[in-house]
Amino acid sequence: MRSRTMMMAAALMLVARAAAAQDDEDYGYGYERDLPRSYLGGELAVARPQGEFHDFVDAGFGGGLHYLLRADRDGWLGLRVDASILNYGHERQRVLLSNTIGGRIAVDLNTDNNIAFVGVGPQIGLPTGQFRPYANGFVGVSYIFTQSSVGGSSSGETFASTTNYDDASFAYGAGAGLYIPVSRRGSRPVSIDAGLQYRHNGQADYLLEGGITDYPDGSISLDPIRSQTNLVSFHVGVSVGVR
Repeated sequence: MRSRTMMMAAALMLVARAAAAQDDEDYGYGYERDLPRSYLGGELAVARPQGEFHDFVDAGFGGGLHYLLRADRDGWLGLRVDASILNYGHERQRVLLSNTIGGRIAVDLNTDNNIAFVGVGPQIGLPTGQFRPYANGFVGVSYIFTQSSVGGSSSGETFASTTNYDDASFAYGAGAGLYIPVSRRGSRPVSIDAGLQYRHNGQADYLLEGGITDYPDGSISLDPIRSQTNLVSFHVGVSVGVR
C-alpha cells in the first residue's frame, strides 16, 4: 500500500506538470510569482484498518487540520504538520444519574474509541496549475484511547468524563493528494484538497465496543486487545493560503 501510494503521487505529478506550465502562462506566473508563505487546511476523513487491525475494526471516521510552510521560493517543497482524530467505535447507554435519586433522572452514558495523531514531515507538489498533485511523508505519535462521558439528553452537553484506557505508539507513513483551486486571486487562495494516507501505527493495546463490563457494585473490568493498528485514510477538505 505504501508503494502504491507513492507511485500514484509520482504519476499525478507527471500528468499535471504540462497543465501547470500552461496555467502559469495564462495567469502570468513565473519564478517571481507571489505565492503564500503558508497554508492552513481542514478535512473530513474515513479510514480503513489494515492487516490484523481490520480483524477487529471495520472503519473509522473523523477529521483533522494541517499546516504547510513553504520551504523554497518556487513553492515545490514544504514542511507539513498534521493533527487528526478518528473514531472507530461508539456506544450509548441510558443510565440512572444516581441510585440515591432513583429513577427520576436518567442521563446518556457515551463511550468512544478514538485514535488521535500528530505528525510532521516534508511535502512536495506542484505550486500552480489547474490540478496540483502532492506527496508527503511523516513521522509522529498516535494516541489510541477509550473515553466515557455523561451528558443530558436534551442539551447534549457533557458534564463528566473519564479516560478508561489508552496507549501511544510511534507512527510513520506517506500520503498523496490533489489540490484543485477554486479561488486563485487575492492574498488567500482557496483549494479543495482530496487524497489518501497510509499510517503505520505499530503495536498498541486498545479497547473495542463492548470492551468494558459494568458490575452492580459499580466496579468495571476491561478487555483490551493488542495488535497492529495500521490504517489507510481517505480525506476531502479545504486548503487556504496564509500570507
